[in-house]
Amino acid sequence: MGRHALMRRICVFCGSSMGFSPRYAEQAAALGKLLAQRGIGLVYGGASVGTMGAVADAALAAGGEVIGVIPEALSSVEIAHAGLSELHVVADMHERKAKMAALSDGFLALPGGAGTLEELFEVWTWAQLGLHGKPIGLVDVDGYYAPLMAFADHMVTEGFLKADYRSLLLTDPDPAALLDRFETYEPPVPPKWAKQPPGI
Repeated sequence: MGRHALMRRICVFCGSSMGFSPRYAEQAAALGKLLAQRGIGLVYGGASVGTMGAVADAALAAGGEVIGVIPEALSSVEIAHAGLSELHVVADMHERKAKMAALSDGFLALPGGAGTLEELFEVWTWAQLGLHGKPIGLVDVDGYYAPLMAFADHMVTEGFLKADYRSLLLTDPDPAALLDRFETYEPPVPPKWAKQPPGI
């Protein structure tokens, strides 16, 4: 199977803020450009600000497809991006996350805040439950996600998370390396009781 047949679009979770280090915006832009260069569409939260805006602008500038999904209540607060390939305005956050997941073949998280983590943890939980078999990666810019991964290891040590489920989170500072791993990703066998719903 060819690269683009496998990974047509990647959902990127990121923030409406830039963070304090300029590296966060730089790496968001680098990811957007990389996706476009590989012919992989970007699915994201639809805003023109923060690292969301940085990844989208870079992908668009490199000729890539960019699809935004934003709740109606946030379309003005987060300043919906006006130059996207497609912009879906949805009713609420639940519909936003479901739509982003349905449009995507994998998930990447850039550094972000509570909203980014909430989106990440939901798709991670869905993977644990066998609701999807799509790869999940963390772009670990300057060790941003190291404390989170240490806590995930702590959950394993304390018996609240299986090691197999911990390994669902692929981590690398280099987004190109993560995309390479996505192309050869083999999802774990889901629990026998799990039944994948349509559209995820």
